[in-house]
Amino acid sequence: MNPYIGITDFMTFEQVEMMLKVFNKHLPHVSNRKLHVGVMMSYKTLRKIPGRYADVFPSKEKIASIFRSGRTYNCLHYASYDGESDLVKSLTDAISWGGIGMDALQLDMTWPEAGDIASVVHASQKTFEVILQVGKRALKEADNDPQVVVNTLEDYEGIIKRVLLDRSMGKGIGMKADYLAPFVRAIKERFPQFGISVAGGLGPETMHLVRPLVEEFPDISIDAQGKLRQSGSILDPIDWGIAEQYLINALSLF
Repeated sequence: MNPYIGITDFMTFEQVEMMLKVFNKHLPHVSNRKLHVGVMMSYKTLRKIPGRYADVFPSKEKIASIFRSGRTYNCLHYASYDGESDLVKSLTDAISWGGIGMDALQLDMTWPEAGDIASVVHASQKTFEVILQVGKRALKEADNDPQVVVNTLEDYEGIIKRVLLDRSMGKGIGMKADYLAPFVRAIKERFPQFGISVAGGLGPETMHLVRPLVEEFPDISIDAQGKLRQSGSILDPIDWGIAEQYLINALSLF
């Protein structure tokens, strides 16, 4: 399983090509890391319902074209925090729009029903990894207790391949390595087969936040979103100059 360095909120394949050039130029020769190409989708953008993210998430018709590179880790992030009456249908539809280049489906949601996720994965004709985001709400529901998180993840064993620990959830809130480390240790001990990713306020000026985790867990993956804009708001487009420097600084850590 390849660890990755992620950027979430790609809108075009040209942006992917631009960042891949930077990534490959600075990637250490011995590294097996990949560039995680994150594309966002929500129930509203899937169903073409007007909403605040309509202009900052790509239309579903464009997603497959963003996932054209076979040299990147192409991940469709499906965000659903308010519950859906038919999550299975929504995820099935979302996967269809990911196209043949989709490598992963990230579930940006709070402890979805494991049976629903399993039915979607088993019914799909595609091969892809499932990443479960354990975000702020999920951690709160688990009493911010690593053991409770591990116990809850048992329901997803055999369904998910990776876990993302992310209390920021796109808001640019800086991660706290001393808070996250016990969760990483507990997950690695109980589920050594899982890939583990962390996110939270990462950008070119904040890579020091994740350094303690990288030193203890050199195979950890990271993702960035909010801090790749001058404003810090995901309602604004990514500043690709900031994103480039983030990649350079991130790769220097590994």
